Amino acid sequence: MEKTTVLLAASTLLLVLHATYGQFPRACSTAQVLLSKECCPVWPGDNSSCGEVSGRGVCQDVVPSNSPVGAQFPFSGIDDRENWPIVFYNRTCQCQANFTGYNCGECMYGYTGPNCTVRRTMIRKDIFKITTAEKDKLLAYLNLAKRTISPDYVIATGTYKQMNNGSNPMFADINVYDLFVWLHYYASRDAFLDDGSVWAKIDFAHEAPGFVPWHRFFLLLWEREIQKVTGDENFTVPFWDWRDAQQCDLCTDEFFGGAHPTSNSLLSPASFFSSWQIICSQSEEYNRLRIICNGTNEGPLLRSPGRHDRNRTPRLPTSADVEACLSLTEYETGVMDGSANFSFRNTLEGYAVPSSGISNRSQSNMHNSLHVFLNGSMSSVQGSANDPIFVLHHAFVDSLFEQWLRRHQPSIDVYPEANAPVGHNRDYNMVPFIPLFTNGEIFVQSRDLGYDYDYLAESGSVEDFLLPYLEQARQIWQWLVGAAVFGGLITAVIATIIGLTCRRRRKTNSSGETQPLLMEAEDYQATYQSNL
Repeated sequence: MEKTTVLLAASTLLLVLHATYGQFPRACSTAQVLLSKECCPVWPGDNSSCGEVSGRGVCQDVVPSNSPVGAQFPFSGIDDRENWPIVFYNRTCQCQANFTGYNCGECMYGYTGPNCTVRRTMIRKDIFKITTAEKDKLLAYLNLAKRTISPDYVIATGTYKQMNNGSNPMFADINVYDLFVWLHYYASRDAFLDDGSVWAKIDFAHEAPGFVPWHRFFLLLWEREIQKVTGDENFTVPFWDWRDAQQCDLCTDEFFGGAHPTSNSLLSPASFFSSWQIICSQSEEYNRLRIICNGTNEGPLLRSPGRHDRNRTPRLPTSADVEACLSLTEYETGVMDGSANFSFRNTLEGYAVPSSGISNRSQSNMHNSLHVFLNGSMSSVQGSANDPIFVLHHAFVDSLFEQWLRRHQPSIDVYPEANAPVGHNRDYNMVPFIPLFTNGEIFVQSRDLGYDYDYLAESGSVEDFLLPYLEQARQIWQWLVGAAVFGGLITAVIATIIGLTCRRRRKTNSSGETQPLLMEAEDYQATYQSNL
């Protein structure tokens, strides 16, 4: 009864929802807009493009990154996703102040209120520490999202060329949950080459520097969409802490579906998720036909945890693996792909061995190991977001990235500006999101984006107390050094004067007694201070 009430209430609230995120805004999917290449929808609040009258944003030219990219994709002008979103749109809304959204109709992450001036921080919780009511609400929200057509976004079902360069739009409706399955697919799909072949060594979301910020932004969008479709602005995505796990503790009917009694790959019929249909899972067929996933149902959700290739993934990550990964100081190294050594990103993603940081493509570690272990829909890169465990898994991966940011305090300069695989340079717009955000803009701590993790918020109190003082010390370190040098000179002068005085007294001492040393043990202990 409680679940039914939640679903009905959320369905009613859907009628009043407006601006959101995704790839193609419904307002920008017409032939007129595609031919004009201007995606600057009106904000209903003042009936002006991008809410310009209210100072929310302006319609501006897109300025793509001109930094050179790596050799992994040795082509140019072949794929619609290059220099995103130039192929489709060369003008979009550029939001100002604390506004965001494809028409600047929403508040930036971390802000709320009618004018987006109120700061707030949401807390993401461990899935096993939420209440039963929160768990039931999560499951109800997921099912609602799976059954609600996105009011604001559509998906592309063809390439720009297949759309006759915009004069023949090819778009389709999609439900809110599957919109994000499609976004993940579209960012990682293979490229169609002019000679009829495909190029698999291209991915705008994986195996390169953008892996972490891309999925961080993906989760922010997913979280907000669930908030909007349910009307629950306090909803946050929970995470699955899989350190030292021996099995899939989420794979029960209480959570995301237990095993089917007669099948090794289907879910238990007692679970909500046994009725879910998946999309975007047939990459080889899409490549053969040179088509884009159109959101058509392709069969039931599959999962078979533990029945995977144990030579590739002998076990799930341990606490020691996580700590070894977090201890790596370099965010990115070498050619910045799956062969990078001593790279935090590559080790977290799972292409390197945590204990050594050395790349080993024959094994799947850390993040990758969970995808292999679940052995079903999650095991295919392009279709992995079909499984709802995907978001909980990536929320924990994101929390590990957050730990690394807080521990090492990197500047934006550690994120590569050039020569990363296509789509992954610092100033590259992340594919396929509108409004536009670059990789570098999301390479920031979570609290700057309005959220935190329960176990980090609890353990970070001492760090949070000290950081402002450390930052002040960093800003005035030149003055501190100068003061130390000046103090040293004064001390030297005083010591010289005392030395001359003592020598003069020794000359006038007729008894010839030897004076005690100034720094005998008992005197040293009484006057000892740190040099600082």
